[in-house]
Amino acid sequence: MKPVPFEYERPHSLKAACQLLADDEDAVIIAGGQTLIPMLAMRLARPSRLVDISRIDGLSGIEEQTDNITVGCMTRHAEVERSPVIASHVPLLSAAMPWVGHAPIRVRGTIGGSIANADPSAEVPLVLVTLDGTITLSNATGSRTIPARSFFSGPMMTEIQPGECLTAADFPVWQHSRTGIGFREIAKRHGDFAMVAASAQVSVDATGKCIACAIGIGGVTDTPLALPELASSLVGTAFTDQSVHDAAKAATDNLSAMSDPQTSPEYRKRAATKLIADALMAARNDALETSEGVTT
Repeated sequence: MKPVPFEYERPHSLKAACQLLADDEDAVIIAGGQTLIPMLAMRLARPSRLVDISRIDGLSGIEEQTDNITVGCMTRHAEVERSPVIASHVPLLSAAMPWVGHAPIRVRGTIGGSIANADPSAEVPLVLVTLDGTITLSNATGSRTIPARSFFSGPMMTEIQPGECLTAADFPVWQHSRTGIGFREIAKRHGDFAMVAASAQVSVDATGKCIACAIGIGGVTDTPLALPELASSLVGTAFTDQSVHDAAKAATDNLSAMSDPQTSPEYRKRAATKLIADALMAARNDALETSEGVTT
């Protein structure tokens, strides 16, 4: 099948790109195209115009800040996957990247494209929500920052307004010396979108007691979901397999899980309980093995 006819624009400035989006409500951005092109071919997307932002200066790269790492929207997945800065300062994102599609997709796909596409099962949005990161949206006159946990409004739905372009994502950097991460995922095959995924980051003190915790799940509800109440309940405790499993089950019992022809809501909830517990224990064990890091 071939796409419906559309116009194509390749602006050389962010302002011009945003103006094109503002002038045509049916225009869409194309970045890496790893999701959009197949949708065009199947006529699941029928835009009037594609606005190609791939040649706009300043939209790609990884920038190290004091408290966060800023990743430009046109930064390719493969660059993030290989980045020593990401591995050192946002290890949870580094651990998730090999699960993002297949290698050829990671070469072309972009961080901004994954976030803006807002698939509930996607790994990058899950990590961003888990760590309580932020997203920068720009238009022809300025920009605004929105918390990632407020950005996703439904499956393939976001708070991007007409005329806006997602330009960067900020991933917080934890300042604790003993911090570990855990990422777990179930998919039909490696590289497919997750049926269920869980990400966790944990910091412990010298005795092994939890002093900071973040946990999130993807593929269960219609947006990637952080679980701050579960995380708070574990702070101040020394994890055990049973206590973590009980806490994970309590957190998932009342979730309204998605359903599709291949995966039932009940399965998603059971899998989420298991993956949350596994990710938390992996993060805790990783933290205990960490002997050096950023000064607390």
